[in-house]
Amino acid sequence: MNSTRLSDSWEQGNPYERYIGRWSRQVAPRFLDWLNYPAGRRWLDIGCGTGALSAAIVDHCAPRLAAGVELSRGFLKTAQENLAGRALLFQGAAARLPFAPASVDAVVSGLVLNFIPDQPAALAEMVRVTVRGGLIGAYLWDYAGQMELIRLFWEAVVDLNPGDAWLDEGTRFPVCRPEALAALFSRAGLREVTTTAIDLPTRFASFDDYWQPFLGGQGPAPAYVAALNAADRDRLRDHLRQRLPLQADGAISLVARAWAIRGTVV
Repeated sequence: MNSTRLSDSWEQGNPYERYIGRWSRQVAPRFLDWLNYPAGRRWLDIGCGTGALSAAIVDHCAPRLAAGVELSRGFLKTAQENLAGRALLFQGAAARLPFAPASVDAVVSGLVLNFIPDQPAALAEMVRVTVRGGLIGAYLWDYAGQMELIRLFWEAVVDLNPGDAWLDEGTRFPVCRPEALAALFSRAGLREVTTTAIDLPTRFASFDDYWQPFLGGQGPAPAYVAALNAADRDRLRDHLRQRLPLQADGAISLVARAWAIRGTVV
């Protein structure tokens, strides 16, 4: 078991954008459409990352307030650049939010909950800062199912190195399933808990368009690639190329599914 191949750290915005950011920006507005929350409300984005969900809130929800909290200084810097003053951004942890009780109407989180060590504490904080009758929502990639660009990567890894199966995000993050998410929200005392799948197409112009973002070294799968020696990296690349559904023009069309959830504070 090589722990040097395991990294959940997200610190730099640019590698994230090339790897997942281009897809996470597409999930955010679909999530907000599903929430269908009224205009003029106070929103808080937990783990705002590079600002994709916060930007979508500003663009689609006519908020009275848009705020974000992010632990990573690197991500916070990127979010500040991307949002250009359109949202208030704070550095902080999900389990210790720098907000007063009942100070916001909606708390949301995109692609973050699985990386939070104490998820019940984070949900308790979200409930604390939200008004009665307010909304708490989140979405996570379906790592074990239809988040195909990552699932197919780990299937190729396990083909070559079965002992590395424990590194697969589909195994490591059991909360990324609708039943587990619903249980987490229900235990936090939320009511009217509902889940849905959000599917979006992920088209890559070529195998290199798919593969190059895995060389950024940031996040679990890219960190795994970075820890390989050159020969093993090439072996994985070639095996993955054989497994992927390449079309006649060399393009690759996959599906990225996120599981979304919402609940009401009582």
